[in-house]
Amino acid sequence: MDTPDVSKLQVRDENEGASGASQAPSIEKIQELLKVKDDTSKFVGLALLKSVLDNSPELQSEKGVIVSLWNSISPKFLDRLLRTGSQSGSEQKSSRDMLDLAVAVIHTFAVLLPEDAKQDARLLGRIPKLAKAILHSSKETTQVIIETLLTLVTAPEGAKSFVDLDVDDWTPLIEIAPEHSHVLTIFIWAWEKGTTGLADEQSKEVMRAKIDKGIQSFVSSFIGTDATSLLEFISHVLRNIDEHLIPRNPKWLGSLTKLIRNLSTNRPTTASRSAYTNCAGALLLIYPQSTPQLLFLDEKDTSKPFSYLFINLILVDLRATLPSLLEKLNDPEYPRISQRLTSALDILTAFIGQLIAWMEELDDPKPGTNPTYSWLRMPPDLVLKLSSSIAEALSVTMEYLRDRWDASVAGAQGLHPEARTGNAHTYVGSHKTLAWDTKDESAATDAFILSAIRAIALWVRDDDGDILRKEGAGLMDMFMELYQNSSATANQPNGLDYRLPILAALEGILRTSKGVEAFKSYDGWGILSKDLLSILDNSSASAILQEAELIRGSHIALVLNIVSENEGFTPEDWMDVVTATAAYTIPIVKEDDTKVPGALLDFQADVLQLASTLLANANPGMRNRYVHSASAIRGIAEQLRSRAEGNSVTATALENVLSTLADSEH
Repeated sequence: MDTPDVSKLQVRDENEGASGASQAPSIEKIQELLKVKDDTSKFVGLALLKSVLDNSPELQSEKGVIVSLWNSISPKFLDRLLRTGSQSGSEQKSSRDMLDLAVAVIHTFAVLLPEDAKQDARLLGRIPKLAKAILHSSKETTQVIIETLLTLVTAPEGAKSFVDLDVDDWTPLIEIAPEHSHVLTIFIWAWEKGTTGLADEQSKEVMRAKIDKGIQSFVSSFIGTDATSLLEFISHVLRNIDEHLIPRNPKWLGSLTKLIRNLSTNRPTTASRSAYTNCAGALLLIYPQSTPQLLFLDEKDTSKPFSYLFINLILVDLRATLPSLLEKLNDPEYPRISQRLTSALDILTAFIGQLIAWMEELDDPKPGTNPTYSWLRMPPDLVLKLSSSIAEALSVTMEYLRDRWDASVAGAQGLHPEARTGNAHTYVGSHKTLAWDTKDESAATDAFILSAIRAIALWVRDDDGDILRKEGAGLMDMFMELYQNSSATANQPNGLDYRLPILAALEGILRTSKGVEAFKSYDGWGILSKDLLSILDNSSASAILQEAELIRGSHIALVLNIVSENEGFTPEDWMDVVTATAAYTIPIVKEDDTKVPGALLDFQADVLQLASTLLANANPGMRNRYVHSASAIRGIAEQLRSRAEGNSVTATALENVLSTLADSEH
């Protein structure tokens, strides 16, 4: 682009009369002052330029002129002003004036320059000095610096320049974050957008350590405050930065959970409730081993333990919000509400897991331990009350899932789905013919649905009550549809995988006759057995199969076994599993392999158990037709038994398979 001709552009004082008495310096004159070697002249030129730009709206829209003026300013001179103004000296007011002017000029051009010019090093190179200047700037200038940095880090190169700073250079900003919430936004942009180019492991490790130290400094800065903005900030960062940059075993986890506990027990507002819920949910997902005890632990016995109060707050929020959530699907506030409720369900899932583990510990204590002094210090009567509240909240959650799925798939009751396929076009724009589902995404892509199913699955699998299991049977059509969707989109990035949570839920739901009937009604056997046989076929070449798939296969085999045992007889179309198992090729084990991978051997044993159950429940005529398959399955079981460790659970399972096959032959 040619340099614009600015020599004739004049800027007149607003008080200049018709006689033309007084005329402000021309842009050309200002540029001359900026280009001379004398620092005093440059300072005068900057002051004049700032005044001219502030008072000339028509000049601000002349992008070519703005670029020309910016190129007239020496970056080194700006750095000297920032550096001199950031030092404590005898001429404090003079230094402060230098800093104020430099910051004001940089801020002005950060706003006025076109987007391509904002990527230039002449502007982005000022980021380090701006960050350091926070220490010695006035309240007003501090605000301008923050606004400038926020503008600069929204550009990818600006974000990268900011994250490349040392942690010590971040510290001045971090220290003022409690009073200036936009500082948190600066770090969000920088840590998310400025770290995308990190390719090698070493650079990621360095950045992970910097982020770890940065969060530690933030936590220290917010101690003594309600920390609402900090909790939202950390929740957002942990959910959105590259997973390789998430700090591992951070030292700040204990301090952060204390902030969550303090905020949740001190008359929380709507904003603070969202903050502690989202942050606790994120920590429990990312640090599942260390967070539960830090968050739920009570060091002393109390009549109302924190875990009881905290989970009750979560349950109250769910019960109060879910009944009216469907009507808000297309409201601007829905993403915020949905995120909070998703986090609430993640917290509930983590607590249910810990509660189940505690119950198991009471029933079967480990040698040398006293379960009554374990982390969950809660009287039995409160455990019963909390269990009842959890069941009630999950029942409300199931009702919402039923309504949400009906709305997503069928719309209003009695209305054919084809009636919803088009948009209505009105004078105010296009919109869905029915506002029963979100306009931007389907129910299957809503993370709230996945978190809800996780919580429901864990409870109905391990709680012996049939009421919720029967209610869960009413969601069978949704479970099967989501399972198939997950199988079809398994290789897509950022897709939601519902399969394991659904399998966990089925382990409980299928303990009821209503659950089995619903499972058969929606072709549950066909859907799950297809996935099982695919995993079985792929496991012949175990190198291409991930452990997660083998674990899923074991869960499928368990679910189908529950159905088979409940049914009491084997339908002909279920025998495809027997045929496929009999044709299975066991992967070759190399001589230098000391043992077969545990997940693979467990999966193989689970499939053999299913096949043997199907054969045992088949009628005599069917067993006679599958006698060769039974013989092949016996051979596979014997071969795998030789690979299993002596008295392991897997070895016992394989012996049971051989015993079942022997019994079915007589």
